[in-house]
Amino acid sequence: MPTHSFLQAKVRDLAARASRLAHFDHASVGLRPQDMPFAPSAAHFRAANDRLAKIDGAVRRHLGALRRMGAQSPRQQVLHQIALVEREIDRSRRAFGLFFEVFSQRGSSFAPALAAHDAIAVSCYDSVRLSSPDLFRGPLLKPVSYMEHGFSPATMRRGVVLNRLLGEPNPFPLIRIPWDRESPWQAVFLHEVAHNLQADLGIWQENRRAVVQRALGSVGQPLLARIYGRWHKEIFADLAAILLGGPSAAWGMASFLAHPATRVLSFRPASAHPTAYLRVFLLAEMLQRMGFGGEATRLRRVWSDLYGSQAPGRIPPWLVGSAAGLIPQIVDEIAFQPRRNLAQRALADVISFKRSDQRSILAGARSLVRGVVPTDLPPRFLVSAGSYALESGAVSAQELSHQLVHYLASLNREPVPRSATPALSRPFAAMAA
Repeated sequence: MPTHSFLQAKVRDLAARASRLAHFDHASVGLRPQDMPFAPSAAHFRAANDRLAKIDGAVRRHLGALRRMGAQSPRQQVLHQIALVEREIDRSRRAFGLFFEVFSQRGSSFAPALAAHDAIAVSCYDSVRLSSPDLFRGPLLKPVSYMEHGFSPATMRRGVVLNRLLGEPNPFPLIRIPWDRESPWQAVFLHEVAHNLQADLGIWQENRRAVVQRALGSVGQPLLARIYGRWHKEIFADLAAILLGGPSAAWGMASFLAHPATRVLSFRPASAHPTAYLRVFLLAEMLQRMGFGGEATRLRRVWSDLYGSQAPGRIPPWLVGSAAGLIPQIVDEIAFQPRRNLAQRALADVISFKRSDQRSILAGARSLVRGVVPTDLPPRFLVSAGSYALESGAVSAQELSHQLVHYLASLNREPVPRSATPALSRPFAAMAA
C-alpha cells in the first residue's frame, strides 16, 4: 500500500537519526591532548552522557512501539507514535547541542579563561565547605563556565528544568560569560556563583518567605512585601557576592549597574531584578553592616551624585520613599538572620569576610601591579585583587588578565579527589571533579 510504504520510509529515516546523539567524548567535541588541562572533568562528561542515555532510552522505547505497528494500524495512530519519537529525538538534539557548545569551547582560545572561572567558582564553594563542612549534601559537580552572547553573565542552576531542553533538568551548574567579560576580575561572576550557592544550600524558598514576612512586618504594605519578595534572589546574590569578594564586589556591581538615569530610575513591576537605583543602596548597606562604613559612605555619595537629583524618575515615589527604612531590614534578614537550612547560621556566618581579608586583597593587588600573582590568596579574592590592580592604572589590562588566567587555569590541572574532604584547603578538594 502506498501510504504504508510512505510511512515506513519515514520510520526508517527516524531510526537512522535515533541514536546519533546518544554519546559524546573529548574527541567528538574536538578536544585535543593539549586542551585536557582546561576540559571539564570526566565526571561532567559522565553526567552529560547519562542524561543523553536517558533520553536515548525513551527514543528507543517509542521507536520500538512504532516498529511493532502493522500495515493495518490506524494511520493517525502511527503518526502520533512518530511524533512521540520525533519529540524525544528533538530533546536529544537539544541536550547534545547544549553540551557540545559548552564543552567544545575548552578547545578554543577562550579555554584558559573558562578554566580560570571554574577555579573561582570552586573557591566560592570552598568558602562554604571550610566554614560549614556538612551544609552541602555530599560531593557536588562543580559549575562549568562557557562563553555566549549577551550583555550580562547568567546562570543555569543545578537540576533546574530548562525550556531549551524541553523540560530536561540541568545536571550541573552552567555559568554564561559574555565574550567581552572573560577577564577574571568581574564582580558579576561572583554574583552568578552566588545564585548557585543559594540553590545548592536549599534556602531559595526559605529566603523568599523570610523577606516577605520581614517587609510586611516592617512597613505593613503587602505590595511592597511582594516586590521585595520578587527581588529576593537577586538581592541574595548581590549580598553573597560582597561576602565572597569584599568591597570591590560592591563597587564592581555598581559599575555594572551604572547607566543613564532613564534606565537606572526605571521600575518594571514584574521584574525579578531590583530597580538599579535602589539596588546600589542595598550594596552600600551591606558594606555598612560588614564594618566597611567608609566604603559604604563613598558608594552612597557617588550614586547620589549620579542620580539623586533626578530621583525618583520613573520609580513610584512610595517605593523610593520607603527604601531608607526598609533596605536595612532586608539586608539584615537576608545576610544576618539564621536559616534552618543553614543549620541556624546566617549567610554572613557561612560565607565569612573579615577586615583582614580586605587587607590581604589590597596587598595582593599591589603584588599584581608588580607582576607577581599572590598564590596565597583564594581565587575568589583574586577577583577583587585584580579589580584593584586594574583600577590603579599601573598595569595593562592585557598583561594582568594573562597573569591571572594563567595562574587560575593551572589550578584546574590538579587531580580531584573522588570523595570530597571538606577540611582540605587546596583547590577542588571540596568538589567532586
